[in-house]
Amino acid sequence: MKKLSMVTKILIAVILGIGFGLLFPSISHQIKLLGDIFLKLMQMAIPILVLGQIIQAMGSIKPRELTSLGGRTIIIFGVSSLLAAGFGILMAVLFSPGKGIDISGIGESAIKTQEISLTETITDLFPKNIFESLTSGSIIQIIVFALFFGLALNKFMQSHPESQLFQVILDFNEIIIQVISYVMIFAPIGIFSLISSTISNLGIKIILPLVKYLFIYGLSTFLFLALWIAFLSIYCKFSPLKLIKNMRHMSIMALATTSSAITLPIEMEEAHTKIGLSKRITNLVLPLGMSLNSNGSAMHMAITVVTIAQMYTINLTVQRFVFLAIMATFVSLANAVVPGAGLVSLAIIVPQMGLPVASIAIFAGVEWFVGMLRTILNVNSDVYSAVLIAKTVDELDYEVFNEIKG
Repeated sequence: MKKLSMVTKILIAVILGIGFGLLFPSISHQIKLLGDIFLKLMQMAIPILVLGQIIQAMGSIKPRELTSLGGRTIIIFGVSSLLAAGFGILMAVLFSPGKGIDISGIGESAIKTQEISLTETITDLFPKNIFESLTSGSIIQIIVFALFFGLALNKFMQSHPESQLFQVILDFNEIIIQVISYVMIFAPIGIFSLISSTISNLGIKIILPLVKYLFIYGLSTFLFLALWIAFLSIYCKFSPLKLIKNMRHMSIMALATTSSAITLPIEMEEAHTKIGLSKRITNLVLPLGMSLNSNGSAMHMAITVVTIAQMYTINLTVQRFVFLAIMATFVSLANAVVPGAGLVSLAIIVPQMGLPVASIAIFAGVEWFVGMLRTILNVNSDVYSAVLIAKTVDELDYEVFNEIKG
C-alpha cells in the first residue's frame, strides 16, 4: 500500500477539521490544545532557523556578489509588494466591497488599544538586544542582526580561512532543520485541531456581512498569483501547471496554518528540491522575503482600507491611493508572521489614512479567512521572487524543476 505523502495528510486534516468543527463544536473547542502545542513547537525553532540560514547565506556569498544580489533582491521585493498593494486598491475601487456594510454598533473603543504609531513601527524594525528579539520571535529584528553577523562572518572567513566557524554554523543549521522535521510529523493532528476549533467558533452571522469583501479579496489574491505565474512562465520558460504542482505542499501548508513562519521550512525545502533554486538563493531570499516581501499583507491592508473608506462613504483621491499603496508596502515590513497579525497591521495603517480605528473591529470575525489568503500570497510570492532572482543570476536548475515527482 502506497504511503500517504505529507501534503495529502495535511489536505485530509483540513477537510476533516472543517467537517468536525461544524458537527461537533463543543469537542472541537476542547481539542484546540493540540493545535496550540503544534504551533508552539514550530515557533520554537523558526527564529533560530531564520537566524542561521541568513548567516549561512551571507557568509557564503563572495564579497563582489553581495551588492549585486542584495540590491536586486530588495528591488524585486519592493516592486512586487507595491504592485500587490496597487492591485488591491484597483480591485476594491472596481468592485466596491465596502458599500452596503452596516457600521452601526461599532464602538469607538473596540480596538483602540491596538493603535501603533508609524515612528514606533520603524524603530521596532531594529533590535536592541538579539536575545530579546529571539525570545519574542521578532523576525524582522532577527533578520537585521543576521545580516550584520553574516557580513562580519564573511569578512572574518576571508582573513581566517582555516577557521571552522562556518562549518559549525552549517552543522547547527542542519540540526535545526532536523528538529523541525520531527515536529512536522504531528502537523496533520495540529492542523486538524486548529481548523476544527476555529470553525466551531465562527458564527455565520459574523461572516455574512463581509461575504462580498472576502470574495473580492480572494479573487484579487488568486488573480495576482495568476499574473505572477504567467510572468514567470514567460520569463523563465517553464510550465505554469508544473510550477503550481511543485508548490502545492507549501501552498496547502500556508492556507492551513495561516502562518508564513510555520510554512518557511517546507517552503525552503521544496524551493530547492522541487523548483530547482540553488541553496544560496533559497537560504538568503526566502527567510528575507518572509518579512521584507509581504505581497499578501500589502494587498490585505490596501483592500481593507479602501473597504473601510467605502463603509463610511469617504472618497479617496488619487494622491491618497498612491499614499496608501506606499504605506501598505512599508507597513507590511513590520507585519508579524504568525496567525492573527492582520488586525495589528490595520491598526498601524488605518489611523495614518485618517479613518476610524474602531472600524477594524468588524473584520475581526473573518480574520482566519483573511489570514489564509494573506499567507498564501505572502508565501508564494516569496518563492516567485526567489525564482526570478535565481533566473537573473543563473541559479535555477531546470532538471530539478522538470523532474517527475509523486
